[in-house]
Amino acid sequence: MKQDWKPGTLIYPLPAAMISCGSHPDEYNIITLSWLGTICTNPPMCYISVRPERHSYNIIKRDMEFVINITTEELAYATDWCGVRSGKDFNKFEEMKLTAGKASVVQAPIIEESPLNIECRVKEILSLGSHDMFIADVVNVKADEKYIDSTTGKFSLEDANPIAYSHGQYYELGNKIGGFGWTVRKKKDEEL
Repeated sequence: MKQDWKPGTLIYPLPAAMISCGSHPDEYNIITLSWLGTICTNPPMCYISVRPERHSYNIIKRDMEFVINITTEELAYATDWCGVRSGKDFNKFEEMKLTAGKASVVQAPIIEESPLNIECRVKEILSLGSHDMFIADVVNVKADEKYIDSTTGKFSLEDANPIAYSHGQYYELGNKIGGFGWTVRKKKDEEL
């Protein structure tokens, strides 16, 4: 038997990402978010949703850009800490000993310790209630070469041990159970 609950956001797990913002080193900040995702492949677009009272909100709204930094098990402590501390009170890069690197296209910094940095430029802001959604074009992606397969040229994010967020908890990812299309491939193809 199932119970009816009040409407809520129970679509989990989600990525746990550190969003970096700011156009000058003295104001660089990091906000941890899980309300983010892909919107479109061509052109590449994504979104983040931020509460207007968060310190990073006004920085992102002013600069109209940000960087999504994928987090890993190694970055789990910093990921949580940057989500519960305010950039008004702390320099999060210094406190967590993270390196603010130069992005290729946007002025916001990348987090060098992250295996994947997604540079974004805001196209539109939608006020939705508790959060505003920043819809953005992906203008560049920086990938750590140590996770790029030298034979295939593919990026292997799973080797970086990304983490996920689920209903107030952080988790490491489990075992691979299949690849895209595995349910329709012939057995002969699966053996390859």
